[in-house]
Amino acid sequence: MTEKIRVLHISKYYPPYIGGIESFCHDIASALRDTGDYEQVVFCYNDKNETVEEVYDGVKVIRVGIQRIIASQPLAKGYGKRLKNVINEFKPDIVHFCYPNPYAAHFLLKTKFKSVFHLDWICDIIKQKFLKQFFRGQNRRLLKRADLVTSITPTYFENTDYLPYYEGDKDAIPCRVGDARLNPTEEQKQKADLIKDKYRGKSVVFFYGRHTRYKGLKHLIEANGFLDREKVQLVIAGQGALTEELKEQAASYENVDFVGRLTDDDINSYLMACDIFAFPSITRNEAFGIALAEAMYYGKPACTFTIPGSGVNWVSKNGVTCLEAPNGDSKKFAENIMRLVNDDQLRGELGKNGKARCEELFLKPVFDKKVIEVYRCLSEKVRTKNV
Repeated sequence: MTEKIRVLHISKYYPPYIGGIESFCHDIASALRDTGDYEQVVFCYNDKNETVEEVYDGVKVIRVGIQRIIASQPLAKGYGKRLKNVINEFKPDIVHFCYPNPYAAHFLLKTKFKSVFHLDWICDIIKQKFLKQFFRGQNRRLLKRADLVTSITPTYFENTDYLPYYEGDKDAIPCRVGDARLNPTEEQKQKADLIKDKYRGKSVVFFYGRHTRYKGLKHLIEANGFLDREKVQLVIAGQGALTEELKEQAASYENVDFVGRLTDDDINSYLMACDIFAFPSITRNEAFGIALAEAMYYGKPACTFTIPGSGVNWVSKNGVTCLEAPNGDSKKFAENIMRLVNDDQLRGELGKNGKARCEELFLKPVFDKKVIEVYRCLSEKVRTKNV
């Protein structure tokens, strides 16, 4: 019997904590778990000051208790010692590190290990400009140490601050649409009909996500000022630090409806009910756009901005699955919405193309096949190192 390959995943957090990096790491671990060929441990932060070890979805997870969070970075006393102990005791054949996570990277680079190193470059440090400069040397050391670097879109290698200069092995593992989106229930369909009835006579433009700066909701509400508001209903789901500010910005508009944080069931219903999906993100913080891919799965054409260095414009292609506007150009964004509102044929064509692209690139079987392919290559590197 062939001995299992041992994989240590180092993530920021891990489900049930909700986040893009966390979901991506979980999807990789799940794909490997289902093969039966890998023994896995996930090492991550807890969201409170308590360290716990548990089995989550068939994989052992060590959640290190944190004391503080500074600039979105959790700080955990004793993190380095615990990481060193896990590496010494588990003896991973492959260390899978989800970037960015500079606090964890500091201790990982100080720890000696002979494992094959898979550096998963999910997105750059964008918002924290001081930290970005401070960790420049750390990033170079991570890349120098890596046996393989993966990213979530092929275009990301060309547009980040560091990856264009990496000359080692590289590959892309695109994110996948979550399982909760794939099989809408009859109850969800019935609720979608109720939503359509509520806004009957108007085209529904739907957004869901966190209300943060990089999501560009300010521009979506600005765009509303250029829309034919007798024809268009904006529905904005989600919450965040900017929610009240956005509500104040939209206070004079009767065609903007804030519906709060939605369950997965409700998101499915709104995706079925809407005519157009709004995705107004404006920075590389939006490295992929899971919500965008999910809307594509439901056959909804999107309106997006052209975001330099982001994978968003690879996920949804201008003139094929969406209409792009120059970054931050709210008026052009509105013109694109109205073009879709007034052109049933174009709207249907882009929606059909979006669903086809999602099925080709962003569903679980495609994702799992890619992960297994990448990890077979990494396993060969393990065997080569052990010869």
